[in-house]
Amino acid sequence: MMDAHTPLLPPDPDHAQHVPVLLEAVLDGLQISPGAWLIDATLGGGGHTAAMLDRAEPDGRVLGLDADPAAIRRVEERLADAVHAGRLLVAKTPFAELEKCAAALDFLPVDGVLLDLGVSSFQLETPERGFSFAAGGPLDMRFDPEALYSAADIVNSWDEQALADVIFRYGEEPRSRRIARYLVKQRPFYSTTALAEAIERAVGGRQGSRTHPATRTFQALRIAVNRELEQLESVLPQCLRVLKPGGRLAVISFHSLEDRIVKRWMQAEAQSYVPDPYRITGGYERQPTLRVVTRKPITAGADEISRNPRSRSAKLRIAERLHD
Repeated sequence: MMDAHTPLLPPDPDHAQHVPVLLEAVLDGLQISPGAWLIDATLGGGGHTAAMLDRAEPDGRVLGLDADPAAIRRVEERLADAVHAGRLLVAKTPFAELEKCAAALDFLPVDGVLLDLGVSSFQLETPERGFSFAAGGPLDMRFDPEALYSAADIVNSWDEQALADVIFRYGEEPRSRRIARYLVKQRPFYSTTALAEAIERAVGGRQGSRTHPATRTFQALRIAVNRELEQLESVLPQCLRVLKPGGRLAVISFHSLEDRIVKRWMQAEAQSYVPDPYRITGGYERQPTLRVVTRKPITAGADEISRNPRSRSAKLRIAERLHD
């Protein structure tokens, strides 16, 4: 058996920059014990999965989900021993199908669930996936390459109003109308660099900002393409249903839209009294289903941020299921 300091995940020279965010906080928050059954619903690079398997030795198991077939292949190769031993099951599926997938694989109930939201470092670092404008690539942004539409489909076919709305809602971009108007006039766009340059022109350049003016629009398009917020709203109640009493849910978010959804859902499930929305006073008693473990989200310290700048915007919230 490996000792507690032996990493289950071997180094990957092709993607050396991959570092799981808030790793120790996740492991401690989930309270993983030997023999635990766990779900990593956002497999990504497999860093969290490997550490979860390590904590759950000798016979704990993890079910890893991801919509990206490249992520599935990569983790199956890097954690081949765990796959062959039956300790790691992987499934190509969006995390919104978590409950259905776990039931099909007879992987219920579980001791812990992890959702590490957003785009993975592997996807950002692969130009042909089209997630980043730092390196030129096709305007794609799909987690699942077989998904119905790409970012190019949205930019090149949606009307100005719909395009402005999605940029404002998902990117929280105050200049959404100006950007949408300019893009509609200048389209079509088929590359990340062409779109980023057009957005920069639309807003009149960088104007001294350290952040590229296309950042918020790219975030909005990625969220829309992959229906990320809708999937998050769908999966949270599923996590509750698959957990054992006393089981824990850990959610890492990277922007305010995700964190707001998670925070409000956890607070609602932890309530013992619900006000009547149709009356000034009154309401009803209910049995809480969750205990919120983190009253405030856990964030990365200075040391982690220096090692892994991506962790700067990460927020971890943890809750515990109370009863059947």
